[in-house]
Order: sequence, then structure tokens, then C-alpha cells
Amino acid sequence: MLVVVTLYPLLYVTFASFSDAGQLITHKGFLIKPLGFSIEAYKSVFNNPAILNGYKNTIFILFFGVITNLVVTALGAYVLSRKNVMWNRVFIFVVVLTMFFSGGLIPLYLVVKGVGLIDSLWATILPFAVNTFNLIIMRTAFMAVPESLEESAKMDGANHFVILFRIIIPLSMPVIAVMILYYAVEKWNGWFYASIFLKDRDLYPLQLTLREILIANNTDSMSSGANAAEQFQIGETIKYATIMVASVPILILYPFVQKYFVKGVMIGAVKG
Repeated sequence: MLVVVTLYPLLYVTFASFSDAGQLITHKGFLIKPLGFSIEAYKSVFNNPAILNGYKNTIFILFFGVITNLVVTALGAYVLSRKNVMWNRVFIFVVVLTMFFSGGLIPLYLVVKGVGLIDSLWATILPFAVNTFNLIIMRTAFMAVPESLEESAKMDGANHFVILFRIIIPLSMPVIAVMILYYAVEKWNGWFYASIFLKDRDLYPLQLTLREILIANNTDSMSSGANAAEQFQIGETIKYATIMVASVPILILYPFVQKYFVKGVMIGAVKG
């Protein structure tokens, strides 16, 4: 029963996206199959340059954002996981403090504007290079790696970068996979800060474009050539098709990292 309740909203959106617009608009109640199979909504979505442009911008944010997140988080976690670092506990206290107190949106905007990142996709990447919660999870995973391996590497002349990238990270792949999933979902679904920092519509990520379509009911550009009544009907199926187009890629990613998910999360949950 719980599975049905969880899956039905996704199934409803899927069926509605493949339904005939005229039949869908008059249908009431549950939807257990597409009403008159049609892919016109998907044709309209993929013919919309804003959707394709949103995909391009989101993929840029996702690719460079996740790489930036992983590198910065791994470097920070490695430093905080070493016992011989001076003022280690002070650094950890300062890091944890940011989970409870932040500078606020206006100071963040002024900083981003001050460094010239307004109207740049990097404004959605660099200010969010590390997530404190993820940093603590990765630090805990790094602490689980036996110190004897690090000592042996140092005796062979390895520096900290060699120890991190050739020993610590390869032995912490479950938590790395979880970090990729966490950061990828965050980047894929991110729209709020993009709406603050990006004014050029050509830079809008996919979710911000989707928000405009769903909230502002802006489907006219995808249903041109139809009269007002037809535009309203087609607009409903276009909304569902747009949701599917925006959701399916991240749903496809999840099964590939699922086997690491529980193990990676448990590492951060058991040790602190």
C-alpha cells in the first residue's frame, strides 16, 4: 500500500503526459493509464528552445558543480580528519557553527555581486562549493581508514595529496558515491539561487524554466497555432511532460549509486 501511495503521483504524471489533451481536461478521478495515447506534449516540450537551453545550463552546473563540491569537500574532510592538525577541534566547531547560523541572503547576494558573479552560472556553483553536512559525513568516512596505511605511505615518501587521492579516496568510494548523489540532486533541483543571481533568461537552469511553466502557466510558446481553448488543454499535458523531462534524468542516476547509498550513509551515522 505504501509503495502504491509513493509511486502513484509519478505514475499519474507519466500517464497524464502521454494522454490526449482533450480527454485529460474532462477526466475526473484516478488515472490508471494514458487517455488516448499521444506524444504531442513531448514534441512541444522538445521544440521549446527554453527547455533545451535549460538542459544545457543545468548540465553545466551539474558537471562543474559536482566536481567542485567533491574536490573542496574531500580536501576539507581530509584536513579535519587528521588528528595531528593544529586547532583541529576549533576548525570543526567553526564548521559545525555554520549549520546553525548563516550570513543571510542579502549579505550573500552582496558578496556574489562584489566578486562579479551576477549573471554567471558560476554564481550557482562557487558560493556553494561545500555543504557542511556532507563535509562531516566525508570526514567521518576518512577517519575510518586505518592510520597504518597513511604511515606506510609517508614512509615511502608520499605527500598529503598522494595519500588523499591514491589511498583515502579509493578506500572511501561508497561515501564518494553518496556525495555524488547528494550534490547531483541538489544541483539538478536548484532554482532558488539561480532566480536570485541570474537575470539573463538564456542562463536559466531547467528547474527555473520549469517553475515558470508550472507557476506562471507560461505554455503559450509551446502551444502556438492553437486557439485559446486548445492552448489551455494542450498546456495541461505540456506541464506534465515538462515535469517528466525534468525528473527522469535524476531518477535514472539513482539506481547506479543505490548499492553505495546505505553503506555510505551508515558510515556517517555511526561515527562522529
